[in-house]
Amino acid sequence: MDQMLVLTILIVIAALAFDVINGFHDTANAIATSVSTKALKPKHAIILAAVMNFLGAVSFTGVAKTITSGIVDPVKLDNMQLVLLAALLSAIIWNLITWYYGIPSSSSHALIGSIAGAAIASEGFGAIKYSGFIKIFGGLIISPFIAFIVGYIVYSIIKTIFKNHNLSRANKNFRIFQILTAALQSYTHGTNDAQKAMGIITMALMANGMQSGDEVQHWVQIACATAMAIGTSIGGWKIIKTVGGKIMKIKPVTGVAADVSSVLVIFSATLFHLPVSTTHVISSSIMGVGTSHRPKGVKWDTGKRMLFTWIITLPISIVISALIFSVLHLFV
Repeated sequence: MDQMLVLTILIVIAALAFDVINGFHDTANAIATSVSTKALKPKHAIILAAVMNFLGAVSFTGVAKTITSGIVDPVKLDNMQLVLLAALLSAIIWNLITWYYGIPSSSSHALIGSIAGAAIASEGFGAIKYSGFIKIFGGLIISPFIAFIVGYIVYSIIKTIFKNHNLSRANKNFRIFQILTAALQSYTHGTNDAQKAMGIITMALMANGMQSGDEVQHWVQIACATAMAIGTSIGGWKIIKTVGGKIMKIKPVTGVAADVSSVLVIFSATLFHLPVSTTHVISSSIMGVGTSHRPKGVKWDTGKRMLFTWIITLPISIVISALIFSVLHLFV
């Protein structure tokens, strides 16, 4: 069998594996608030998230196109197949490490950093399309701050509207409303995160001459959406515990505010074809809501630990992918 075809098949398998891991790694964030407030039972929340992630994944392709053309040129770069395979393996390794320790790190940072690291190992720093890379990285950096601000504003509005209402009755109503916000949260996650693997597979197909443009083929959409849904169905309990309880004590009203804030930020990014970290956005939304509700109630030590992981993810993934590429290049 042709070596390029074998590498393309391995990339598709690795990309789908990345989406499965992404499903239980990142989707845990989408249902963490509804599970922690008991608005949904864990099994019901996972089923809901799996279905909505699938629907979101097949609804858009703009983010996939950004990944395909924004970091490197998949046609001009030599060893493109090895670059993509090394990047996927690196991102998978980092996701599994952070999942094992229950740290909600960014799959997006890991994947984008890994692509850059492998490309640099292949052809040096000139391989990176810096305009696109800066645009993508800028979105990843700015989105958590926007999510924090939006979370603060949304909860402030809710506080003002419901300041004269009975708290226990309001929480009961918000617990019901959380089912809707959890569904929307999972849908928006699918519109953004699942597309990253779609972009990788499209790059591999272009590099192997199997397609000329950056349009995402329908089978790629369905395969990635299905992989994400399968990963979601597995569940990421360690990360659910961190996001759902170790940032702040979440009540139905604060859970709704955090969900709505995250949906607004993630879906806006999807419409602008920008990949963002759902982990960053959701966690920052919760901290913004917590700051508006009661700053002392936010467990800032957890936030610092998460921030540290977010900061080190990009450089570590660059190094890991560069090393993996170098090893693979010895044999291929």
